Order: sequence, then C-alpha cells, then structure tokens
Amino acid sequence: MSFTPIVPMSGYGGWAFLQRTMDQQKEAFDSSSTMQREEAYFRENIGNVRTAEDLVSDRRLLKVALGAFGLDGDINNTFFVRKVLEEGTTEKAALANRLSDKTYLALSEAFGFDNAKGPKTTEAGFADKILSRYSDQQFETAVGEQDSDMRLAMNAQRELTELAKKDSSDLTKWYTVLGSEPLRQVMQTAFNLPTAFASIDLDQQVRQIQNKFEGLMGTESLSTLSDPKQMDKLLKRFLTMSQIAGSANTATSPALQILQAGGSANNIFSILR
Repeated sequence: MSFTPIVPMSGYGGWAFLQRTMDQQKEAFDSSSTMQREEAYFRENIGNVRTAEDLVSDRRLLKVALGAFGLDGDINNTFFVRKVLEEGTTEKAALANRLSDKTYLALSEAFGFDNAKGPKTTEAGFADKILSRYSDQQFETAVGEQDSDMRLAMNAQRELTELAKKDSSDLTKWYTVLGSEPLRQVMQTAFNLPTAFASIDLDQQVRQIQNKFEGLMGTESLSTLSDPKQMDKLLKRFLTMSQIAGSANTATSPALQILQAGGSANNIFSILR
C-alpha cells in the first residue's frame, strides 16, 4: 500500500499547508509497504556491490540508486549509467565531468567506483545516505503528481539551500542554477521571464536574472538563500507568479472538497491519512 501526499490547493496556500504537514506526510510516505520493501532490499544487498556492472545488473538496487538523484528515467539506460559510474569523477575527461547536467556528477561521486581504495558502497552509513536521498526524491515525485509546482518548489528549496552554502563563487552558483532545468524554471517563472530568455547569450542571462533577484531579495548573491525567510520569499514569488500565469497543475483531490466544506488543514490530514 502506498501513501498519496495531500496538496489541497495550488499556489502559496498549498505550499503553506504542505510545509505545516510535511513531517506527518513524510512519515506516512516512508512507512508505506513499497518504501519499506525497497529500503530493506537496498540495505541487505548494496554492501555486496563492488563495481558499476554489479549495480546496473541489479534493477532493484539501480532503481534506488538512480531514484536518489532524481534520475529515475535512466533506469533502462544501463550502458550510459555504467559508463558514468565506471569513469568516476577523478579525471577531468570523465563523462560525469563533461555532462552539463551535474546530477550525474553527484551520482558518480556518491558511489565512488573510481576510488583506489574501493567503492563507497562498503562504507559504514552509505546505505543510510542513499536511502535518505531516495526517500526525499520519491516524496517530491509523489507530491509532483498532485501539483507540479510544489515539486519544483521542494526541489528548489533543497537544491538552492545546498548551493547557497557552497564555497564556490556567486557567478559559478548562478551558472549552476541556469544549467539546471528545474531551477531555471523556478527563476524564470518567479521573475516573469519569457521562454525566449533561455535563447539569449548565457552571460546576459546571468546579468538579467541577477538584477531581478537583487530587486526582490536585496542582494544578487545566492548565498542569501541560506536564510529560510529569504528562501520563503523566493518560493512565494514563484508559486504566486505561476498561479497568476495559470500554469499550476494541481490534480483533483478529496482534500479540496473537505476544505471547501469548511474542514481545517489538520482535519484533512487526519481524515485522509
């Protein structure tokens, strides 16, 4: 039995509800029989994986590994995934270093099949790290099936918080944002930038979006997003602008009917859990 996240409305109101009930909903999601089976199998078998070939040969392990990085769609691209993992990240010419999508770099770094001392799959706590990521990613996906904007907001909250804390230059951080399709979409929507914005010179894109960001946040530095209040300001802008544009894609939910009938947020969760 699986748990379907509750998103009773679109826009910032739905986001506020999701934030208030996040711990309860996440606990119910993680307790589902599907998640429990996948976790148990991964814990029992990942320690036996020594090579990239071992991993891609076991579809159940590969599902969790890819899902932990939001790469679920690559489950059948085993040749490509194996190459990314085998080449690792040490050499500049490694495939993961050459791909514009740095999610593959993160995947390869996490498993470390190019490490001289052996892969990270044998390290204590490895399963916990991957399963934690998998749980978060799968919950985001499930939320996205109810409302795609909520998934984008959750991804942005996680990714931008991590990015804000990195030691890299602010310019490098902005290039990272624009190189990620989900983060780019959040920024373009928040600042009402047209689709054609992506086709102009990249340096111009950075300058324009920095100016827009500074106008809202009071600084052009992405480091400000390490402050939860600043993050909330950005996500509120994104969700509000998306709702205005009519692009929110909220699925019909029984919870909405309860709200319209006067049910409270807490009652919705307790009734539908």
